[in-house]
Amino acid sequence: MTIIPVILSGGAGTRLWPLSWGDHPKQFLPLVSNKTMIQETLLRLSNLEIDAPIVSCGEGHRFLVAQQIGEITDKKPTILLEPMAKNTAPAIAAACCAAMKRDKDAIVVVLPSDHVIADVKTFQSAVMTAAKNAEKGALVTFGIVPTFAATGYGYVKASGAETDGAFTLEKFVEKPCLEKAQEYLASGEYSWNSGMFVFKAATFIEELKVHSPEMAKLSIESFEKAAADSDFIRLDKDSFGQIKGDSIDYAVMEKTSKGKIVKLNAGWDDVGSWSALYDISEKDENKNAVKGDVIALDTVNSYIRGGKRTIATIGLDNVVIVDAEDSLLIARMDKIQDVKKVAEEMKKRG
Repeated sequence: MTIIPVILSGGAGTRLWPLSWGDHPKQFLPLVSNKTMIQETLLRLSNLEIDAPIVSCGEGHRFLVAQQIGEITDKKPTILLEPMAKNTAPAIAAACCAAMKRDKDAIVVVLPSDHVIADVKTFQSAVMTAAKNAEKGALVTFGIVPTFAATGYGYVKASGAETDGAFTLEKFVEKPCLEKAQEYLASGEYSWNSGMFVFKAATFIEELKVHSPEMAKLSIESFEKAAADSDFIRLDKDSFGQIKGDSIDYAVMEKTSKGKIVKLNAGWDDVGSWSALYDISEKDENKNAVKGDVIALDTVNSYIRGGKRTIATIGLDNVVIVDAEDSLLIARMDKIQDVKKVAEEMKKRG
């Protein structure tokens, strides 16, 4: 069985401004460890017998991808350059074409490049369980066992008895209100939608042809007409540009009868905000998560990340402070979701 990691690296990560921004989105930053998030994503599979990765990214990030992947593996990656953002389904379809070029029966493990998973052994075990189901023709997603009634995640519902480590995928649910989220948590039938998938590349293409035929045609065409450019493969701009972009959930997973869920309880987080990063970070006796050169006096419950300068705080509670090369963020923890608006304003200013 040939297992190929497919790493999706097209996100902008503006909710982690000012560090994640422009040419340096969060997947290329060492936010949790001394490795960047895209490196951690690949290293998570390092004890398994896997083939060289396929990475899908935009033009502007191609050298970062090549450099950071090259730092952690001798296996030369296939780097697919998306001419423009078209959501996850077309990127995955093109990656599946690249995987089938290596092995027509290849199994792909589709991973966003910016997640955190604390329990790597449990994750690896779940990957192998999913791969065994994928060998039999299933399209598998990982359902994250919920630890609280989250309103910031979509959900997947499992049905039937567990067979070969997987449940039948009944449906996807959009981000719910708090009351619904509490119902989902109490039922035990719902998991958080992880955005991670395992399937045979050929099975995904077959299902895409059934449920989103035009996207399948154009995605395949964009790969077949792709141009090799040094270490990169440029997907054909004309074909790719005609695709009506959509997520893998909408394009395939919500419609397929082959969907399965492998439940995963491994300390997963999508690190979608500074408050999320605070939650998973180690804290001192004052419940502060501190990185860099920081003097925190009479300061509690805060995330403080220094850059080249010393940061000194006095008498603060429940704040986020992030010092970047040319920008400084200071915000109340309960308002941190609005940092995306700052990134939008920065974009307007050019």
